[in-house]
Amino acid sequence: MVRAEQFAGAAGPVAAPRRRGVPPVAPRWVGPVLLGLGLAMIPWVVYLHTSLPATAEAPHWAWAWTGLDVLEALGLGATGLLLCRGDARASLTAMAASALLVVDAWFDTMTAAPGADLASAVAMALCAEIPLAAACALLAWRGFPRMR
Repeated sequence: MVRAEQFAGAAGPVAAPRRRGVPPVAPRWVGPVLLGLGLAMIPWVVYLHTSLPATAEAPHWAWAWTGLDVLEALGLGATGLLLCRGDARASLTAMAASALLVVDAWFDTMTAAPGADLASAVAMALCAEIPLAAACALLAWRGFPRMR
């Protein structure tokens, strides 16, 4: 078990104030490393955007979409089950489900063919995936204080 005294000063001078006796989530070096990695991805994203072909054929297209929807179903189901049990960990599964739903909406609309396919994808994103993602994110946000 890690004690708060072991992390004394680990948050650094720019960290948000913490309650006394509550250890930080991670050592102070983790934040700058993740920030640096995020910034380092910018050139990679530019390279991908300029070098990838406009179209591609995916041999496992059906499995990719089915797998994403299965993960969404598991996230929603796990969140519901944990909420029914009054388990604060529901905030973690709710956030994962929210992210998956946003990814699904994004890729549905970006990969849809023009016309009815695109209209269907946009309708599904606006009427189902994005509102459900927002609800899950709100559940996650409201659940985090209880985890402390």
